[in-house]
Amino acid sequence: MAKNPYTLLGVSKTATEAEIKKAYRALAKKLHPDVNPGDKAAETKFKEVTAAYNLLSNKELREQYDSGQVDASGQQQNPFGAGGFGGFNQGGFQRTSGGQDEMADLFASLFGMNMGGMNPNRGGFRQARPRPQKGADIRASLQISFIDSLTGGTKNVKIGAGKPLSLKIPVGVEDGTTLRLRGKGQPGVNGGPAGDAKIDIEVGTHKHLRREGKNLRLALPISLKEAILGGKIKVLMPGGSVQLTLPAGTNSGKTFRLKGKGVKGGDLLVKTQIVLKDPKNKALIDWAKGDESENDFNPRENIL
Repeated sequence: MAKNPYTLLGVSKTATEAEIKKAYRALAKKLHPDVNPGDKAAETKFKEVTAAYNLLSNKELREQYDSGQVDASGQQQNPFGAGGFGGFNQGGFQRTSGGQDEMADLFASLFGMNMGGMNPNRGGFRQARPRPQKGADIRASLQISFIDSLTGGTKNVKIGAGKPLSLKIPVGVEDGTTLRLRGKGQPGVNGGPAGDAKIDIEVGTHKHLRREGKNLRLALPISLKEAILGGKIKVLMPGGSVQLTLPAGTNSGKTFRLKGKGVKGGDLLVKTQIVLKDPKNKALIDWAKGDESENDFNPRENIL
């Protein structure tokens, strides 16, 4: 028997869609099979919270669950027990020609049945042909690298016990984006179409790059020689290398803007960071000790 979806996600019954999504993402990150290889307990828990999220993220299914129409697995519950409507065929309602249509309308509005086919000679009701219903959507998360988020491509995503699905990652996709695979969700009912698979994208961090909207910020290491003498340097980027001209005497923390080199027409903001090749280099140490011109220089004099 499926567990209470609110309990599985650790949210209240009045939780908003945003709160439910936040709770699921936190649990998915913690329990994802890629994070817990070989851990069957974590894999089982991951499937449970994913199923719970699939139910609660579907507004119609959530309403049906809250009202008791479906159970925690999304299956419709029968309020009349295993016998269904069988008991009505044996009596319990007196048939009158004048009230027949009125009773048919009442049951049609309550139970979605076709009472227009009531047979006075049998005393029963003819149930309408079940209408096709679209299958429920399913939800999963996919973790990709920061570089993959910039370049795009194709990734395989595994949902439950099924085969991995091929997912196209668009160029410049942002963290938190939901991508949809139409027809890859739960199968439809009574010949209805299948639901969709909704994949929440989680973008990893990068040591030197970070994103601000369409702009990219790059912390660029440069050598002491490049900082002092300046020159043209090549900067490797996911979409190809770009060239940056450093003026002589460039300090750490200097920011250069390269227009159009960010994401989808955004800019690339390059901030320099001087890195010493060998901090214990004797020649460099002797030079620093012997350079008396630096004795009265205080770079922190105007810090406030």
